[in-house]
Amino acid sequence: MSQACAASAAALVADANQARSGGADRSAVDVAVGVLIRANGDFLLTSRPVGKVYAGFWEFPGGKLEVGETVEQALQRELHEELGIDIGPVERWREELVDYPHALVRLHFCKVREWRKELVMREAQSYAWQHLPVSVTPVLPGTVPVLHWLAKERNFNNATHFDRY
Repeated sequence: MSQACAASAAALVADANQARSGGADRSAVDVAVGVLIRANGDFLLTSRPVGKVYAGFWEFPGGKLEVGETVEQALQRELHEELGIDIGPVERWREELVDYPHALVRLHFCKVREWRKELVMREAQSYAWQHLPVSVTPVLPGTVPVLHWLAKERNFNNATHFDRY
């Protein structure tokens, strides 16, 4: 992991009032996440498809690592499968452990500034190019730290998003 890739010390607990599937000793699932950033600073958020946990919530796109895959390989595969794009260089950025009721997830956030092909939402999800504060709601809990990190980098001192659910 590069020096620029920082990990949070403790897990972010989403929906703390709900029971955890798999108990306290469950293993973390590794997920590669792409923070696609346009030259003007806008970033891509996609909605979670119908039929998935947290359907309709907005997040940065990505998916689970398969056995033997690196974060970069998984991100390339996932963004091609979900969005129909081929990505250029991947900048490993940060990691966040999120304790959702359904799974403990280790999110590997990567900045992506170059890609080829037009976006095609292959899972019938929606997408929106956003800037701070984001206008889409609701935002997936694991997405919130990223919005704060972007705000810090951009010296943005207002609310990063609004919860309307």
